[in-house]
Amino acid sequence: MIKVNNLSYSYPQKDLYNKISFTLKEGQHCAFIGSSGSGKSTLIDIIMDPEEYMFDGDLEVNSSRKIGHVTQFSQFDKTKKTTVFEFIGEEFIKLQNEIASICNEMETSSDIESLLEKYQCALDAFDAIGGDDFETNINSKLNLANLINHKDMDVSELSGGEFKLVTVMKEMLTSPSLIIMDEPDVFLDFENLNSLRKLINAYKGTLLIVTHNRYLLDHCFNKIVHLENMVTQEFDGRYVDYNFAQLQIKIEQQELSLAADEEVLRNDILIDRLRKISTDNSDSANGRALKARVKVQERLVQNRINAPFVDIKQPEISLDFDKEIEDSIAIKVDNYCVSFDDTLLENVNFEIKSTDKVALIGPNGTGKTTLLRDIFKNNNESIEINANVEMAYLSQNQGEMLDESNTIVGEFFDLGFNTLQEIKSYLSNYGFNEEGINQKIGSLSGGEKNILQLAKVSYGKANMLLLDEPTSHLDTYSQIALESVLKEYKGAVLMISHDYYSIINCMDYVLMIEDKKIRKMSMRKFRKMIYSNHFDKDYLEIEQKKKSVETKIAFALKADDFELAKVLSDELEGLIKLL
Repeated sequence: MIKVNNLSYSYPQKDLYNKISFTLKEGQHCAFIGSSGSGKSTLIDIIMDPEEYMFDGDLEVNSSRKIGHVTQFSQFDKTKKTTVFEFIGEEFIKLQNEIASICNEMETSSDIESLLEKYQCALDAFDAIGGDDFETNINSKLNLANLINHKDMDVSELSGGEFKLVTVMKEMLTSPSLIIMDEPDVFLDFENLNSLRKLINAYKGTLLIVTHNRYLLDHCFNKIVHLENMVTQEFDGRYVDYNFAQLQIKIEQQELSLAADEEVLRNDILIDRLRKISTDNSDSANGRALKARVKVQERLVQNRINAPFVDIKQPEISLDFDKEIEDSIAIKVDNYCVSFDDTLLENVNFEIKSTDKVALIGPNGTGKTTLLRDIFKNNNESIEINANVEMAYLSQNQGEMLDESNTIVGEFFDLGFNTLQEIKSYLSNYGFNEEGINQKIGSLSGGEKNILQLAKVSYGKANMLLLDEPTSHLDTYSQIALESVLKEYKGAVLMISHDYYSIINCMDYVLMIEDKKIRKMSMRKFRKMIYSNHFDKDYLEIEQKKKSVETKIAFALKADDFELAKVLSDELEGLIKLL
């Protein structure tokens, strides 16, 4: 379906690919992964419209096959009035109406021959996309995604997550041989994410999907293409097996690297000795021995292990604050209500203590972001905020907290940095190099914008963080780095998230929106609810054991205990086979 061979492409300020190669065969469901800003979305744009790009190498896309495309930021013109059924079946309904119009015209026209030709063309087009069963297929997909009750609803009334799902259905309905999707999971709530998983797994054609979502990665794909450090690596199999293969490579290469370092050190000692001997004794044989040993050292250094897919740098996120919250209550919400056309939340009451880490969850469109904004603005009489609280806010609408017309360096001068060198040093921890900081913020990927927001949040040294979908668009390495730092953060956190990996890994409890109210839920009950809805019975226990073994392997590698790491790796392999 797709063949990429030795493809290279560069922006004026950034090299994206250096002779990358991979193939995508018919029927494969491929996850396209890689760190934020590595060029995944750009490569999709090149595949969709290669004539627009000047690249080196070869790109072959089966031009005889229809390609569907779901973009990263699918939007609907809300001025149009159309039902969900009409939106999904638009192409079929258009052809159906055209066929009916031609039939009506035949009744009165004398030019039957040309009308018959038009009729046959329209009928062939209708049959080619499976028109006979399109109503049944739409209902089937709506049922699969638990949206059958939305069939006659106006599209403008859908939540963002629901609209993303019906967009996926629309592309799937005409049965293209290949569908390319760019982060279709972003901002989906738990139920909609599960519906997306069902749609992906039920689709019989070929899929190429950019995603960082660990749930989809673990449950939807039989091929992985990993873009990192300007090169690609491809793997036929599940994501969990790919990660295990990478871990085995890491153990092997770290062991080889340590041996190489020891050999380099031994050579350094020999070279120092030979230098001293040559200085004390100018015998030509000593000089030749020194030169030979220096050449050996150069080869050793040059041939050191280079593993771009093993040692991927995570952002070094730092969260700290100067001012502690003296009172134990950071925020108190009493009888909070919010309405637009309809009431979203009513009679909401809760408290957050100064060290609580809290996840705010609920279906798309239930008022979570509005509540978070009202807390940040601190102008609602139902919300009482401790006088010692200093808040920082990360928005899912990235343009709300970032000036996209500004450069990165300009944004941080505006934030209060005094020198360019300070900005360079600070942002290097977040993965932005010296050339990159002169980019316009609007040109960054979604993941890079969220990393930039995290850099701004960190600089503010707030003792309470309000985070609206902080892991959206982030690659898995950055997600894990954020989870780690949130776990160690000593202040209060209120985080909207649909990523239950992040919730389970670093939150204390959950505030759940149900029936326009908010109720507190312990992490134990939340785990039970999520895993009973989304996983097989034994998955949680196996996943917990797997995480424990992976942690032990990480400690073993830190201590250069490769024998223990290999034993644990065998144990991990056994657990993976059970998933």
